[in-house]
Amino acid sequence: MTVVWLYSLVSVFVVSLISLVGLLAFRLKEENLKKIVLYLVSFSAGGLFGDAFIHLIPEAAEESGFGVHVSLYILLGIIASFIAEKFLQWRHCHIPTSKEHPHSFAYMNLFGDAVHNFIDGLIIGGSYLAGVPLGISTTLAVVFHEVPQEIGDFGVLIYGGFTRSKALLFNFATALTAVLGTVVALSLGFLMQGSAAFLVPFAAGNFIYIAGSDLIPELHKQEPKPLKSALQLTAFVLGVLILLSLTFLE
Repeated sequence: MTVVWLYSLVSVFVVSLISLVGLLAFRLKEENLKKIVLYLVSFSAGGLFGDAFIHLIPEAAEESGFGVHVSLYILLGIIASFIAEKFLQWRHCHIPTSKEHPHSFAYMNLFGDAVHNFIDGLIIGGSYLAGVPLGISTTLAVVFHEVPQEIGDFGVLIYGGFTRSKALLFNFATALTAVLGTVVALSLGFLMQGSAAFLVPFAAGNFIYIAGSDLIPELHKQEPKPLKSALQLTAFVLGVLILLSLTFLE
């Protein structure tokens, strides 16, 4: 059992370190970062939709069948995100977005990311309980899955008004919820299987809400120039396609 804990915690820390991919942005000049950040938002929106519809919902259906309960869990995720955003809007009022006053959708993205990372931690811990080889293969799948998502998440935080340092710190903090998920999975063992069956579609609901209600409207706020719109669409489709390609690695 000690070996399982060791492998699980090392694996989940490696996965959490992927959130530091934003360090690459420190090599870019401020004006160059501003030019690409909106396309990272498009990429993130595509990635969130792709993750929800290509990975999370099919996984939930595979585990327990696509019954009304799965639909209700997805809707609960959407409702929870709606309530959380209303709270954030109330707390942060309507001051324009700036580095001193980030937009509420950036915090919504952190909320959704934290839920998703917690589930990743549950999956990693649970897979190691079933066997070390399965745990290693699951970890590799999560790593491939996290790289594009973390790139998009960092872009969303920058666009939402975070400084590069603050975006990096908050992104890493939410990544550490995966460690919590792994500890919970290892501590409670297979008792967590029922909870995971709820959390997976719940996370899908979070992602659908954040992508559809927060990120896509931000893309429509910009002046509709044909070239920029085409590039946004390309980034969106690329986010979906990358999540689709990951199905061949699972």
